[in-house]
Amino acid sequence: MHDYRLTNDWFERTCRGNWEALLPARRPQRVLEIGSFEGASTCFLLERLANLYPLELHCIDTWEGGIEHQSGGSAQVDMNAVEGRFWHNVNQARKLASYPVDLQVHKGLSHQCMAALMAAGKEDYFDFIYVDGSHQAPDVLCDAVLAFKLLKVGAILGFDDYLWSDEPGGGDHPLRSPKPAVDAFLAIYAHKVKVLDLPPYQLYLEKLES
Repeated sequence: MHDYRLTNDWFERTCRGNWEALLPARRPQRVLEIGSFEGASTCFLLERLANLYPLELHCIDTWEGGIEHQSGGSAQVDMNAVEGRFWHNVNQARKLASYPVDLQVHKGLSHQCMAALMAAGKEDYFDFIYVDGSHQAPDVLCDAVLAFKLLKVGAILGFDDYLWSDEPGGGDHPLRSPKPAVDAFLAIYAHKVKVLDLPPYQLYLEKLES
């Protein structure tokens, strides 16, 4: 029986349906998650995949929050409490795994952690990478480029909150949104990726070539 401590339903509303449709057929065994927050998506991966086969799962997060989570932001929260809930939830999910789980949690900035993964020989390594860290366009673009390097050919790269903005209606800060970064990445890598047909709030790509 699950004893998860979750304070929002973001994963349920925007992600679960896509992952239910996508992941069982792809059967990713090496997964990288950029931005874990309370662990809702992490727990889904542990529940669904680690009960089918051994799973290597990497989670990257600073647990400092983005602009929207900090003082005066639109979603201000206690990030120390968020990190505590992540560990509680993940430990609950791991107890129910039927197969071994190699869970590696990297606490730090995503570009530094991904650079370290590449230095450790994990270029062209992952079967599925999910980008849900900083939502500022420059950060998202950096995450996308580095994630592409870490992803195997034929594997999936997913972006959460493609249409999200920190400002209502886009506001006066168009770069405080993932969309400009994802669109720029798509324009540059158009011949190397294929967009998958899934609901538009998120965006998923298949890597066609390195």
